[in-house]
Amino acid sequence: MNTAWQQTAIDAPPLTESARAVLRTIASSGPATRPQLSAALMFSKPTMSAAVSELERYDLLAPAGINRGSVGRTSVTYGLGPKAGFVIGIDCGTTHINAVARGLDGATLATVQKPLLDKSAAERFQLIEGVIEELLSQFETQSTPLRALVIALPNIISTSLERMFGREILLPILERLQQAHGAPVLLENNVNCAALAEYHEGAAKEHSFAIYMQIGVKTGMGIVLEGRLFRGFKGGAGEIGHLPFPWSEREQPTWQQVETYMGSAALLERAAARWPAEEGQPPASTSDLFSRVEQSPTARDIVEQHARDVGNLAAACVSVLDPQLIVLGGGVGQNPQLLPGVRDVVKELCWPVDVVNGKLSNQATVLGAVRLAIDFAMARLLGEEGKAAFLYPGALNLDRIST
Repeated sequence: MNTAWQQTAIDAPPLTESARAVLRTIASSGPATRPQLSAALMFSKPTMSAAVSELERYDLLAPAGINRGSVGRTSVTYGLGPKAGFVIGIDCGTTHINAVARGLDGATLATVQKPLLDKSAAERFQLIEGVIEELLSQFETQSTPLRALVIALPNIISTSLERMFGREILLPILERLQQAHGAPVLLENNVNCAALAEYHEGAAKEHSFAIYMQIGVKTGMGIVLEGRLFRGFKGGAGEIGHLPFPWSEREQPTWQQVETYMGSAALLERAAARWPAEEGQPPASTSDLFSRVEQSPTARDIVEQHARDVGNLAAACVSVLDPQLIVLGGGVGQNPQLLPGVRDVVKELCWPVDVVNGKLSNQATVLGAVRLAIDFAMARLLGEEGKAAFLYPGALNLDRIST
């Protein structure tokens, strides 16, 4: 495992503007020859030669192969060098921990997936270090630095972490991770990460303004505009589970009632309460419920009502944000049987908006976490400011976060 990298070893070198442009292009578009880079960036041959030589001196660029032209000419193809490093994204969810290590060009180096059963937040946090050790054991890390580590959590993430359950366990873990690896550690909301992944490589790839609605064990929303997450003033943007519900002359809203009502457990409870004896045992899981829709009128009615409920929630989001696209994800939201009902309610209550299922399923959050890590690491490497909901070490550390 690579434990020797100090923070100074991964700081950005003083690159020229042309070298930064070449590095950015290869990281985003993949290996390329000097002529290809010159054509893409409109650089002269001397400027390109100087930029490539500069990046090679820092081991940020290295030959990746030989390109043979149609008339017999050959040219060197350049890819990222060993000092470009790698990043790690972790989805520390309520039912699993998934982790991915990728190069800054997006190439996957290693993955780890661990299902969880009945683990508290503190217990989940204590598994993070072991998952990282397992991930790093799968590839060679001695000559390449870890440039950023992003941990996605099902919590509101703010600079003070005042709403973080189990933070007294988490913060010392962040301290140990930073000391061991010399890399910045970022925290981000899990639904925000899923939204970012769907934007970059999933259902929202061709859209400029999309919202991702997670409907499953929990309920949440991620907002992505022009490739950037909108987190709000205190990191709580998209916490639709906190919307006031129910709301009428006879009822008063209760805390997180939207999340409770829309959650998988409550959906299965409602199904069990109305399930007729002649149809056998009620569904034991939401996947079981959706699998019975074609044969069971009761299952169909329950799913159609849930689609209307999701549509009501989606219409509220559309009325406030006016997105170009809604992506439905989560264990329940990813079911295509919901789409017609959600679309009809949104159209009825506000105006038509494209509503689609996510394409990344249960990998959306971890892929978003690693994407966020790549974006942050590249910004730092290029001498730009990397944006983070919570960064350790950063403006706040263990001494400055009140307990």
